Amino acid sequence: MSKRETAKVVIVGTGFSGLGMAIALKKDGQHDFVILEKATDIGGTWRDNTYPGCACDVQSHMYSFSFEQNPEWSRSFSPQQEIWDYMRRVVDKYDLRRHIRFGVEMTGARWDESAGQWQVETTSGAEFIGQFLVSGVGALHIPKTPELPGLSEFSGPVFHSANWDHDVDLRGKRVAVIGTGASSIQFVPQIAPDVRELHLFQRTPSWIMPKPDHEIPERMKRMFRSVPGAQRVYRNLLYWFLESRAIGFNGHPKLQKLGEQVAKRHLAKQVPDRAMRRALTPDYTMGCKRVLISNDFYPALNRDNVELVTTGIREVRPNGVVSADGTEREVDAIILGTGFHVTDAFDYLDITGLDGRKLTKQWQQEGMQTHLGINVAGFPNLFFLLGPNTGLGHNSVVFMIEAQIRYVAQALRLVERHRAQALDVRERVQAGFNEEIQHKLIKGVWSQGGCTSWYLDAMGVNRTVWPGFTWRYWQRTRRINAADFELLGAA
Repeated sequence: MSKRETAKVVIVGTGFSGLGMAIALKKDGQHDFVILEKATDIGGTWRDNTYPGCACDVQSHMYSFSFEQNPEWSRSFSPQQEIWDYMRRVVDKYDLRRHIRFGVEMTGARWDESAGQWQVETTSGAEFIGQFLVSGVGALHIPKTPELPGLSEFSGPVFHSANWDHDVDLRGKRVAVIGTGASSIQFVPQIAPDVRELHLFQRTPSWIMPKPDHEIPERMKRMFRSVPGAQRVYRNLLYWFLESRAIGFNGHPKLQKLGEQVAKRHLAKQVPDRAMRRALTPDYTMGCKRVLISNDFYPALNRDNVELVTTGIREVRPNGVVSADGTEREVDAIILGTGFHVTDAFDYLDITGLDGRKLTKQWQQEGMQTHLGINVAGFPNLFFLLGPNTGLGHNSVVFMIEAQIRYVAQALRLVERHRAQALDVRERVQAGFNEEIQHKLIKGVWSQGGCTSWYLDAMGVNRTVWPGFTWRYWQRTRRINAADFELLGAA
């Protein structure tokens, strides 16, 4: 007989989203909640991604909770281990471990209309019953494996950067790296000096800016520790600096040209070979795809043992990779830096709402649509954190998470205040929100920049990014509007 546990709120995931939601509940005096975590430790993406060189590409003083600032960051852009350690300290400070159920992966949930509860199913067979269900799984957690002929027949080790195999010793090996995205530009410079050969397969070049990384001086740490408000002032300055970048992304592509000039100078300074510079120069507007930052990626490509391959891949053979021009390169290992499932990241969840409607089917037919990236009409008391159209290309998603957890906490209080069972966002409200943001997104660089990116779904619609300033999102979510919702089972 399967185990069954009941709580008022069921939270899924222990990344920044899930932990932030749990802390918000505690601050609200709500302690009747459980957090489901598929792994054996907390951390989400900062637990899973352990590849060499893994670090944040947003300054750590912004990429952390505003209510739990850390004066001890060692660098402006902190490495993975340091961020993970920060998250574990937060968990211990707020006594969250007793709420976490490790080794429990949610596979689906069904809304029980008569009881006004979510019945959450898991891979372990355990069932969790909750009045409210909060998904903090995010979109960047399911690695994407390319469909390459023969990949499964390769005789050597094959692994994705998000599942780095630390048992594989790459020293002296011939290695193929597929993809030149955000992960690859971090791990390629780390492994290049140790491998015998590195063949880097690039499909589309990225715009790469200089990385303004530096050690945090001890005197600055002392100031953050001892001077009240000093770190908050520094954080606010960082916020507005990052926020200013949104102007170019949203309907002002001429401003992106200034950034492109900086990136081109960065490329010219670090890559002397003219043919390689041409291969590394994007033909689309900066921001159409994710803008990357690195100081050591280009120099790694100049090494004698590193080859940039831009002709595409025809097939993988047991001992090598064949490019589109027919050249076979013998390799001992293949590393996939091919990103994550984003616009289909929730397809594996079997979530059933009112009248038996299936969330996956609904989103496959209509595209992912929500209200504020949080609520979905027809799915009462279901909340997404970092849901559709709340991702960013210019600032810290932790800022968005904090806005969302505050909004969800208000939603719970709204239900309690009216002695209702649930709230359900009105269809017209959701439709109006999506019409508004898509009208803005169609003018943005993601749609007008001349590229195809993981921001867009199969229909070419941007279901990923928030169009505009994050302070506007904060403004929209600062106070919940009761008129946007239908209260179910109200007394």
